[in-house]
Amino acid sequence: MAIQRISRPSFRVFLLLIALFSLSVKPTAVFSEERPPKQQPLPLPTGMEITPTAAPGAQFAALDPGLASYPDFRAANAVATLTSPDRRTLLVLTSGYNRLNDQSGKRDRAASDEYVFVYDISQRTPRKTQVLRVPNTYFGVAWRPDSRAFYVSGGMDDSIHVFERDAGAWKETSPTISLGHTKGLGINIKPMVAGIAVNSSGTKLLAANFENDSVSLVDLGTRQKTAELDLRPGKNDSARHGVPGGEFPFCVVWKDDQTAYVSSERDRELVELSLREGLRIARRIALPGQPAGIILNRAATRLFIALHSNDRVAVVDTNSARILETIPTTAPAGIFANPKGWKGSNPNSLAFSPDERLLFVTNGGANDVAVIELGSGVAPAQKASAKEDDERSSSSRLLGLIPTGWYPTSVSVSRDGQTLYVSNSISPAGPSPVNCRNSTSLKLRSDQACSAANQYVLQRRQAGLLTLVLPAPAELDALTRQVARNNHWIESPDHRAKREKMALLRSRVHHVIFILKENRTYDQVLGDLEKGNGDPRLTLFPEGLTPNHHQLARQFVTLDNFYASGGVSGDGWNWSTAARVTEPVQENVSINYADRGLDYDFEGTNRGINVGVGSLEERRAEDPRVPDDPDLLPGTADISEPESAGEQGGAGYLWDAARRAGISLRNYGFFLNLTNPQLPAPGSPDEAEVQMPWKTKTVVAHPSKTPLRDVTDPYFHGFDQRQSDFFLFQEWAREFDEFERSGNLPALTVLRLPHDHFGSFAQGLCGINTVEAEIADNDYAVGLVAEKVSRSRYKDDTIIFITEDDAQDGPDHVDAQRTIAFVAGAYVRRGAVVATRYTTVHFLRTMEELLGIEPLSLFDAAVEPMADVFETSPSDWAFAARVPEVLRTTRLPLPPRAAGEAPKSAASAYTAPRHDAAYWEEKMRGLDFHVEDKLDTPLFNRALWEGLKGSDVPYPEERSGRNLRRNRAALLAKFAPRPAN
Repeated sequence: MAIQRISRPSFRVFLLLIALFSLSVKPTAVFSEERPPKQQPLPLPTGMEITPTAAPGAQFAALDPGLASYPDFRAANAVATLTSPDRRTLLVLTSGYNRLNDQSGKRDRAASDEYVFVYDISQRTPRKTQVLRVPNTYFGVAWRPDSRAFYVSGGMDDSIHVFERDAGAWKETSPTISLGHTKGLGINIKPMVAGIAVNSSGTKLLAANFENDSVSLVDLGTRQKTAELDLRPGKNDSARHGVPGGEFPFCVVWKDDQTAYVSSERDRELVELSLREGLRIARRIALPGQPAGIILNRAATRLFIALHSNDRVAVVDTNSARILETIPTTAPAGIFANPKGWKGSNPNSLAFSPDERLLFVTNGGANDVAVIELGSGVAPAQKASAKEDDERSSSSRLLGLIPTGWYPTSVSVSRDGQTLYVSNSISPAGPSPVNCRNSTSLKLRSDQACSAANQYVLQRRQAGLLTLVLPAPAELDALTRQVARNNHWIESPDHRAKREKMALLRSRVHHVIFILKENRTYDQVLGDLEKGNGDPRLTLFPEGLTPNHHQLARQFVTLDNFYASGGVSGDGWNWSTAARVTEPVQENVSINYADRGLDYDFEGTNRGINVGVGSLEERRAEDPRVPDDPDLLPGTADISEPESAGEQGGAGYLWDAARRAGISLRNYGFFLNLTNPQLPAPGSPDEAEVQMPWKTKTVVAHPSKTPLRDVTDPYFHGFDQRQSDFFLFQEWAREFDEFERSGNLPALTVLRLPHDHFGSFAQGLCGINTVEAEIADNDYAVGLVAEKVSRSRYKDDTIIFITEDDAQDGPDHVDAQRTIAFVAGAYVRRGAVVATRYTTVHFLRTMEELLGIEPLSLFDAAVEPMADVFETSPSDWAFAARVPEVLRTTRLPLPPRAAGEAPKSAASAYTAPRHDAAYWEEKMRGLDFHVEDKLDTPLFNRALWEGLKGSDVPYPEERSGRNLRRNRAALLAKFAPRPAN
C-alpha cells in the first residue's frame, strides 16, 4: 500500500485534521480501543510492550558490525544518530556494553569496541556503507560543516577521534585529540568526555567533560586543546564556594562562533559560554528539569531542550534567556490525560522538520517518537503568513506518537522531511540464536559455537535502527493509539473487579514487608520444583540448598512467569524502588558495567560520594576519602533520582510516596552508602558479635537518601558479602520484637538480604565462605522472616513480598530476566501456580494498592495489581524455617537438629560444599565484590556453573522458551542431584 507523504501544500490540512481529532476525543486518563494491532506486541520486562514496525512501511534493523569471529553478534546501546550537513550521510553511534567473550569465557579485548555505523541516506532506504570501530565512546558525535569530517568523543579515554573522507571511505586520522585529564572528580573517578560540538566555521570544537565539570576548547587546525573552563560557581567566584552549578555537563551546542551552551544534568541548568575574550561563563539559565538533548533553530533564536526528568521540552529565547514554554511529550490529552502528572517518558533527543514547523522527540521510557507542532510563538523564525497564523496556535501542541523499539535514544530527519531515522538502545533478551540444546531433549552440546556464545544479559539486549516514513494524519492517529495500547493507558474489562478486590484487601492488610535480594534467575533456584515452568537442567541452587524458597513457592503461589524489570543491579534497584529508571541510569548502567568508566551512581552516591549528606564535614566524617573540596557536588541533588508525580527535584522513590501518604516505614539496608566497615578476620572470637553492632551501639548504616535518614535502622549492615544474612535477620528480628511489644509495626518495611549475590569468600565470617553456604545463608534468613511473621500478632494483616533486584547472574530457559518472586500471608492463595506475566513493576503496584500509596511513575500507574495472587478471605498460616544442611558446616549459632532427625532426601546431596573457600577465591580471582556487580559477570557466571555443576557439563547458552509445566515428575527424575563429594 502506498504511503501518503505530507507535502508542504498539504501540511496545513494535516495540522487541521489533527486539531479536529484532538477536539473530538474526551480527555480522560485512559481510553478504550478494541481494534487488534497490526503488529503483534512484544512484551517487555517492564510490564509494557513494543511494536517497532507498527508504522506503515517501517523497517527495523539490528546493528550488525560484521565481526568475522562473532557472526551472530549485534551491537547494543545505540545512543545517537546524526545526519551530515549535506543530509547524505547518517551516523549511528553506540556507547555501552559491546563486550565480547572468547571460547574460554574471558573477555576478547580485541573485539570489544564501540561503533560508528555509517549509512548512505541519499535514497529513501538507508544503506550501510561502513562500520568504524572506536575503543571507547560516550554519546559525543559531531560533523564538520563541510560534511567531509566528523568527530567522536573517546569517553573514558579523554580524547576526540577524527574521521575524514579519503578515497570514498571514512578513515580515522591520527593522532587523536587529547584533552589532558589524568582523573575525574570524586573518589577514584576516571575522566569522561561526553557531548561535543563544532562551530559554524569548522575551526573549533567544544567538549563537555562529564566527570570533571568543565568544558574544553579545541583548535581543530592544530588539534590542540587551547582552553578549559571549570563550570562550577565556586571555581569562578570564591564568594560562591559550595553553590551547586555546572556539574555533570553533558550536551554542547554553538549559537555562533562567539557563543555556546553546555547543559548541567545534575544542576538543571544551561551554562551560556562566551568566547569573545577567552572562554568564560556569560550567564546561567535555570531549567525546570534535567536536560538531555539540545537543538538550536537555524536563526539561532530558540533553544529546544529535552527535559528527561519531567517529560517536557523547554523552549528558551537565546537573547533574553527566558523560557518561552515547556511542551509535554508523553501523550495528547485526548489519549492519556495523566491528571496526576506521572513521569517516566524520558524525552532524550530532538529533531526538526526541514521547515522547523514540526519537532520530533524520542521518548525513551515510553518507547515512541512524539510529533509536536511548534506554535507561532516559538517557530519558525520567519514570519508566517496571516493564513498560516490562523491555523497555528501560539503555543505548541503534541499531535501524536509513533511506536519504536525499546528505549529510543535519538531521531534524525531526511533532507525532504519525509523519513525519520530512530535509534534505540536495547531489546528484550529473547531466545538465543545459538542452538546449544537439542530440540527434542535437554542434552546440551559442547561445540565451539556454544562455548563462544555471548549470553550475558547486557550482551543480549541489542540496539536497532528504525526507518519510517512520516505518517499521514489518519496513520498518526492509529499509531498514537498503538502507543497507548503498548503502555497500557487503557482499562481492561476486568479492571473494576480487580480494583474492588484490592480495595477490600486494603481494608484488611495493614503491613507490607518487602524483601529484595540479588541476581538469581527462576531456573537457577526453582527449576527443580515439582510444579511450574522450571528447567531442572539449569538449576544451580536446588531444594537441598534452598528449602525455604521452595517451601514458599509450594505453600503459597508459584510465580513462574515473573520478570525483573532491571537487567542488572544498577537499574534493577531503581526499578525495584521507583518503578522506573531515569535517563542517566538508563544511559550510564551499560557503560559502567562494561568497565568503560563512570561510577556506580545508581543508589544515592555520585562519584563515590554520599550526596544524601549535604555537609562536607559530615561526608568526610562518614568517609575520609571524600576530597576536601566545598565545590565537589554541593547539596543533596542526585543525578539519578527520579521525579515524583507533579514535583521537581526528585522524591520519586517508594519511601517518598509512603511518607507523602502518611505511611509509617522502616528501612533495613536500602540505599546506604557503600563504604564497608572494618571487620575481624574470619575465625576470630568476636566474628559473630561484630555482626550485631547494636550491642556496642556502633552505627553502620549511612543512608544515601535524606528521607531515609530518620527511618533507617542504624545497626543494619548494607551490601557486604563478608556478612551473614542470618545476622541481618537477627537485627531485623530484634526491632520486630520491639514493634510487636509496643504494637506499632511500621506499615511498610523494606529489607535487604543480599547474600545470594555471592563473593568475598576468603573474608566470609562464621565459615560462610562458599557459594553453597552463602545461598543457604540467604535462604535460611528468608525463611526465618516468614516464620517470625507467621508466629506474631501481625500474621493476619501482613503480606510479605520477596524478589530479586535483577536476574543477571545465570541462565534461564525462558528469558534472561525471568526471576524468582514470592508472596506470603493470610490472604495469599495456597498451592497455586500463577502463570500470569508479572514484573517488578507489578510487585510495586500491588504493594501500593495494599497500603494506599499513590503510584510512583507512568509504569506502575499503568499496570494492574497482582489480584489473582490473593483471596479475599484469610486462611490460617504457619511457616517453619528449615536449616539447609550445608549451614551445619559453618560456625553459625544454629538450632540443633531434633533427636533422630535426618536430612530430608532433597538435602542429602548438599550436606557439604563441593569446594572450599580457596577454590572459589581462585576461580573469582580479580573480581571485586565490595559493591554490587563490580565484576566481569560473564566470567563470574561461568565460574559458578563449573564450580557447582562440574567442568564436564557444558555451560548452557540457549533459552528455548519451552513450556515445561507438564510431566514434571519424569523430567525431574532425569536430573536428580548427584551425591556430594
